[in-house]
Amino acid sequence: MRNLDTALLRSFVAVAETGSVTATAHQLHLTQAAVSQQIKRLEEQLAVELFRREGRRLRLADAGERLLARARRLVALNDEIWQLMRMPEMAGEVRLGMPHDLVAPYLPPILAAFDRACPRVRVHIDDRISVELLEAMADGTIDLCLTTEQGIGAGGETLLRERLTWAQVRGGSAARKVPLPLAVGAETCCFRIPAVQALAKVEREFRIACDTSQMQTMMATVEADLAVTALLPSSLPPGLELVPAEIGLPPLPLFAVNLYVRAAGATPAVEAMAAHIRRHVVTKVAAPRSAMDLAS
Repeated sequence: MRNLDTALLRSFVAVAETGSVTATAHQLHLTQAAVSQQIKRLEEQLAVELFRREGRRLRLADAGERLLARARRLVALNDEIWQLMRMPEMAGEVRLGMPHDLVAPYLPPILAAFDRACPRVRVHIDDRISVELLEAMADGTIDLCLTTEQGIGAGGETLLRERLTWAQVRGGSAARKVPLPLAVGAETCCFRIPAVQALAKVEREFRIACDTSQMQTMMATVEADLAVTALLPSSLPPGLELVPAEIGLPPLPLFAVNLYVRAAGATPAVEAMAAHIRRHVVTKVAAPRSAMDLAS
């Protein structure tokens, strides 16, 4: 039997994400020498080279790319088991807020894992646009929330950063139409203004084909090949694809997926939900690629 040391895997994942032994040492509260030794031990155990140095940063070698997704899952499972066995059985309610576009791709695995760990806790889901979720956090009507923002507010924690991208139905032709038909959220949708401004900046003619606060309506319009829309890659529904680069739509800005947890009076159940969100967002989004590439 060959057993992998999760401490070594945790350091490997952290170095892959930061590209730096120094940053990993600060993050894991270890010395640089200790982190370097852990990476060396893991490479010796697996008989492969996991990183290659490019300037002052470490980049994943081919073997490291193969290992990263599985290492993340193993570390996340280790932490889930640890939390499950160490945490007393909880009851009560957690009020979780999430933007419409993150519900389908993000929520199911979070709820499933949380229910296994805390079966007596009832979860209330509040799906609204990010600005409204932040207002709900401020007035105390929800306990924690995920948001999509270009920046981050006080008390927030960025879980990942992704570039907003153009999306259309698989094999569709809407992106080639002139004027470009665009499906956007309501005036308060955080993706609407960057999408419109990007098109205006390059003088790309467009028209609003769908203007709605309902995610299902917007997706139906795009799936009917009547419009393109702007989404984060991690929230792309199965029936949609990124608009091919050769079509020439302008680049869109980076966005952050942020986590906010009530600053005072957070119950153990709320803290447990926050821990599950952190692990599952990172595992879901970063599994197919290095976190170093998310901001590229």
